[in-house]
Amino acid sequence: MAADTDLIPLRVNDLKQWDYCPRIVFYNTVMPVARKSTVKMERGKEVEIRLDALEARRTLRRYRLSEGDRRFHVWLNSPALGLSGKLDLLIVTPEACYPVDFKYTRDRPRRNHVMQLAAYALLVEDAMKLPAPAAFVYLTPSDQLIRINVTERLKELVLARISSIRQMVQEGILPEPTPVRARCEECEFRNYCGDIF
Repeated sequence: MAADTDLIPLRVNDLKQWDYCPRIVFYNTVMPVARKSTVKMERGKEVEIRLDALEARRTLRRYRLSEGDRRFHVWLNSPALGLSGKLDLLIVTPEACYPVDFKYTRDRPRRNHVMQLAAYALLVEDAMKLPAPAAFVYLTPSDQLIRINVTERLKELVLARISSIRQMVQEGILPEPTPVRARCEECEFRNYCGDIF
């Protein structure tokens, strides 16, 4: 992939947030505003430290891999995609790479988490020059590992979302909020959505 210097730089987290509520991406990119840290964000940081130590000692059997090198907190950047992000864990085998994202939630991965993992897969493929056929979500409270197959269709969806986000940033127009009002209750940007509250 050739680098496009005119690309608006985005973070993998923007893709996750876009599917959750596009206004979060607006507040982070177009109109950066102060945000308060949520309880869930703080808990996630604490759990991450404990998980690193635990995960480093485990075998790769739960990933259905016989071998691989674990790399924690991998910073990935693709000038060609105009995308960057910090991955919790990357498992590298001679044939492929597998992104792993730790989530402090009991819920099954939602569409926004799948988009985030597929974006990491694109970054990993660009950086490592190896395929990323699958990614994993590790649900920390339940110690559950869920495999997400990274298909070509899923990668196309991520690229389309990246284009939509860049268009929103260029236009600078506040997008519609999420239709799921329950998401607004604990949102760190709640005070900025005067048309909802």
